[in-house]
Amino acid sequence: MFHAFHVAFRGLAKAWLQERHLKVHTLAMLAVGSAGWFLKIPRAEFALLILCFGLVLGLEYANSAIERLADRVTLDWDPIIRDAKDFAAAAVLVAALASIAVGILVLGPPLFDLILSL
Repeated sequence: MFHAFHVAFRGLAKAWLQERHLKVHTLAMLAVGSAGWFLKIPRAEFALLILCFGLVLGLEYANSAIERLADRVTLDWDPIIRDAKDFAAAAVLVAALASIAVGILVLGPPLFDLILSL
């Protein structure tokens, strides 16, 4: 069991250090999480944000894994490998767009109220 956690944490660290998009998503997650904390959003809404964070980051890790495996199979151009990589990237995009919508719905009203109170 310890070994399973060890390799999973190794994967988290290695991918985060090597994959630029993971850093971008992590910074966005920290900014949105900080905004949620500052705006004191309800726990249930914060939980929705956390689910979105996990979904986007999880899919980004899976996308990175698919890209590495595909590049290991061949560096030659292959339409099936291109499609597989594009599908994985599309999964991240769909999750990110849905997460943006959730972020707007959750953070928009309290942020709007804060701006009006200034």
